[in-house]
Amino acid sequence: MTDSAPTTVAGVCGSLRDDSVSRTALRTALDAAADRGADTDLLDLREFDLPAYDPDADEPGDAAELTRRVREADAILLATPMYHGSYSSPLKTALDYCGFDEFEDKTVGVLAVAGGSFPITALEHLRSVLRALDAWVLPYQAAVPNASSRVSDGELTDPELAERVATLGDRVVQYADIQPDPRSFESEQNVGGSRGD
Repeated sequence: MTDSAPTTVAGVCGSLRDDSVSRTALRTALDAAADRGADTDLLDLREFDLPAYDPDADEPGDAAELTRRVREADAILLATPMYHGSYSSPLKTALDYCGFDEFEDKTVGVLAVAGGSFPITALEHLRSVLRALDAWVLPYQAAVPNASSRVSDGELTDPELAERVATLGDRVVQYADIQPDPRSFESEQNVGGSRGD
């Protein structure tokens, strides 16, 4: 990233539902990033052919396109619904195709959505994966609990919640050029992240 070029933010949506609250919230965060001057790129996993990751296979389907767009971004937003206390399998598959080349030293914001109470474990599981890839995860995060009652006509209806989600998009641009140091312990032990599994 240079001083003259705008920050680029890739937002990866881990939900495949057409009426996804995760996607609605991610768009809110990306809009806030754009308001701060960033170029944004929504990576809607419904539009990618991503088979389950097989380390012995050549990168199939749209994996190369996905990893290129993540790698070229200066900062990343990840949004997921909470499934069984963790993040979604489409997002897991997308992250499996990525590695240090895509995430090392990058600022990442995390956002999770739950049908019930706060999706804290999904956020914590994402943080663990991102530490293993030596990403710098924003301390600030956003959660959308009781999701079905928080959206109408493709918009977040709770102003306080919408502001919290928008702040995530703002912060990921604000801290996109942070230079974390040293490497995390988790990343030093992550042989699989460098395709050595």
